[in-house]
Amino acid sequence: MNYRHIYHAGNIGDVLKHIALALVIDYLKRKPAAFRVIDTHAGLGLYDLSSDEAQKTGEWRRGVGRVLEAEMPETVRGVLAPWLEAISSVNQGGPLMCYPGSPEIARRLIRRQDRLTLTELHARDFETLSALYAGDIQVKTIELDGWLALKSFLPPKERRGLVIIDPAFEDAREFETLGRGLIEGWKRWSSGIFLAWYPVKDRRAVDRLHATLRDSGMRDVLSLELSAGRPASDKPMISSGLVIVNPPWTFAENMRSALPFLSKTLREGPGSAWKCVSIVDE
Repeated sequence: MNYRHIYHAGNIGDVLKHIALALVIDYLKRKPAAFRVIDTHAGLGLYDLSSDEAQKTGEWRRGVGRVLEAEMPETVRGVLAPWLEAISSVNQGGPLMCYPGSPEIARRLIRRQDRLTLTELHARDFETLSALYAGDIQVKTIELDGWLALKSFLPPKERRGLVIIDPAFEDAREFETLGRGLIEGWKRWSSGIFLAWYPVKDRRAVDRLHATLRDSGMRDVLSLELSAGRPASDKPMISSGLVIVNPPWTFAENMRSALPFLSKTLREGPGSAWKCVSIVDE
């Protein structure tokens, strides 16, 4: 409950997570039927990069700031286009002053027929989140433990959509909780897309998560990782990953075309790398 994402908004973890999120939403929009996005750990929704908290760490400068300043190949720009569109929209086409979290990226990209459900347990953050979307009929905000949301809101009535899971990882048992949550969510909604973020500091914890998913009976599970350098448990987070259940057809191919650019652009030292591998085949 002490975690505040404002200190980390726009960092390398957000870059990977939000590019993937925006790409999945863009894919869902290719069919006219409505869909729902469920964000289990929503945070503030929108982050002021001039705030004392964001300025204290400056993590966004080594994340989204570097990407926006880099010379970008057209193929990469195409993959990043939905994410870049959301960033430009919240900054009204001007310089980077605000960074959209997962809720705001989703809100900027969904259509009139689509819906967004946001849960957040941190009282102060929920108050800010709720105020941001007050009166918005497409968005429902709920002060709730995100793990309970996986039990309460699946499957959604639209039967199409995405669940994004982005816990704080303050608790050493969070990887186990994530594994259980993904499996329980998938059992309730086996056709849904699930996108779950995790830090890479303890490789054994990551490997155990992947093994849990392989042994669960789930099908079609992809893993992405992006590292700015060699991760270490006693240093700031510079490496993170995603598990994507039921990834869209072209998702892996698109990410493989963008990840080398991101790894090079965000590099901070030896060990910068990327991965895009199947954990469980279709």
